Amino acid sequence: MKKNIPSDIKIAQSIKLKPIIDIAKKIGIKSSEIELYGDNKAKIKLEILNRLKNNCTAKYVVVTAMTPTPLGEGKTVTTIGLSLGLAKIGKKVISCIRQPSLGPVFGLKGGAAGGGYSQVLPMEDFNLHLTGDTHAVSSAHNLCAAFLDNSLYRKNKLNIDANNISWRRVVDINDRSLRNIKIGLGSKEDGVPRKTGFDISAASEIMAVLSLTSGLKDLRKRLGKIVVAFTSAGLPVTAEDLGVAGSMTVLLKDAVKPNLLQTTEHTPCFVHMGPFGNIAHGNSSILADRIAVKLADYVVTESGFGADCGMEKFMDIKCRYSGLTPDCVVVVCSIRALKMHSGKFNVVAGRPLDEGLPKENIDAIAGGFCNLEKHIENAKMFGVPVVVAVNKFSTDTDKEIEFVRYKSLEAGADDVAVSTVWENGGAGGKELAEAVVNACAKKSKFKFLYPTDMPIKEKIRIIATKIYGAKDVRYTPLAEEKIKLYTKLGWDNIPICMAKTQFSLSHDPSLKGKPEGFVLPVNDVGAAVGAGFLYPLCGRIRTMPGLPSVPAGTKIDIDKNGKVIGLF
Repeated sequence: MKKNIPSDIKIAQSIKLKPIIDIAKKIGIKSSEIELYGDNKAKIKLEILNRLKNNCTAKYVVVTAMTPTPLGEGKTVTTIGLSLGLAKIGKKVISCIRQPSLGPVFGLKGGAAGGGYSQVLPMEDFNLHLTGDTHAVSSAHNLCAAFLDNSLYRKNKLNIDANNISWRRVVDINDRSLRNIKIGLGSKEDGVPRKTGFDISAASEIMAVLSLTSGLKDLRKRLGKIVVAFTSAGLPVTAEDLGVAGSMTVLLKDAVKPNLLQTTEHTPCFVHMGPFGNIAHGNSSILADRIAVKLADYVVTESGFGADCGMEKFMDIKCRYSGLTPDCVVVVCSIRALKMHSGKFNVVAGRPLDEGLPKENIDAIAGGFCNLEKHIENAKMFGVPVVVAVNKFSTDTDKEIEFVRYKSLEAGADDVAVSTVWENGGAGGKELAEAVVNACAKKSKFKFLYPTDMPIKEKIRIIATKIYGAKDVRYTPLAEEKIKLYTKLGWDNIPICMAKTQFSLSHDPSLKGKPEGFVLPVNDVGAAVGAGFLYPLCGRIRTMPGLPSVPAGTKIDIDKNGKVIGLF
């Protein structure tokens, strides 16, 4: 192992980037099909899809993980590292990942460009504004909110019920003070007073719409269908009713185009959209994937959080709308995360690790393995080959890794590979790459978890019992009322996007391992009609995070040479 590995940002800044136009040409993108944003990033024009439509389709790999812990399992590191490993063994490969929200970057998590020698570059641009897509989402969302409040102020000709407005405003910063606010205060000319609030931009339905759209025409249609409120008679009010959908589309006409960046080893990476995995569907855009699968031999994408969150939504929502189905699922785990899920160790983000975690402890791994076992089961439920990737840390012993290998194969995994991509880049991903190639050679028997024409409650029950392991589902009167309304409005034939904690297979973040016998609470059900899914709210879900006691942003600065420092 390499010693004294520099920080992520120092590694990123030490690598000489290739002109992005050269990266594009290498994978078959013409110079006329990209729009440059400086030398190191570009947007891809959607017209490329017409030229590529008859090309062969790449092997499609989705990376997920066991239930997240504050330790971090290394899912993005593995996603990028697997791509580097595939390139090392001679495969033409493209990575497709989400752009991070500024909230977590300056909050607790930090950046999401991968880490060590397995990163997306330039990591500063990736983690910050990139090409402005998130700001475009915020602008379009808030324009719709302004039109809504203007309609209320201008004699309310749409008969909007001021107490039944679902469309809040958004900002791409963690700010708990904005969760619940009052607007329209002051004089009569300052608007209609009412209670509302802000969500983080990644939670905007517009972010989900852009992630699931098939093009500009479809985007315009989906934006028009967004439901922002209800009338006093209980009828939906849409962005089309407000007359704002066209203007929203204009603001998003560039954001709909995927972004092209490069990795630490100069392989191509498409970065496009960033819906949250616990609130929304947690996957990068369909458009990026559709372009990538026509340019490469292998496309490696990533779904948010564990196989119970982002991967289930990848399968049941994204795959339905994209028409693409995966050839392999990679489930990332780490020895220390398995130990934590045994319940024997208490880990708090930002505090020193429990002294027992780095020590060899097969019993603790055995106690927490049930969590990984459930995620393997969840992935296999969709009929796709599964490879377990053990993200190796320096304290992991051969005995511990072999135990995980044995138990994973016993649990139904098709293969297990050790990954050291954080410290070794592509060379550390060759074993995983070979395992993925072998898995993709097997016949995938992909199947959805449920048909969309099934009643809303039955779809929720299937996800709760089969994916989470719940005994039953309990609904509040409000949730019951919403389900009845949505069924009446004809919104019962679209997929379900469960909103729950990412820190447990259940709704309760304190329940580690593989919880059993619990009843899943559904407190409310929202309708993202433009995006094309319903979202049951299970437990307490924050759509606007708060900052921690010591935000990551306190370490970020500019040095005397104008370089960004402290970003990780």
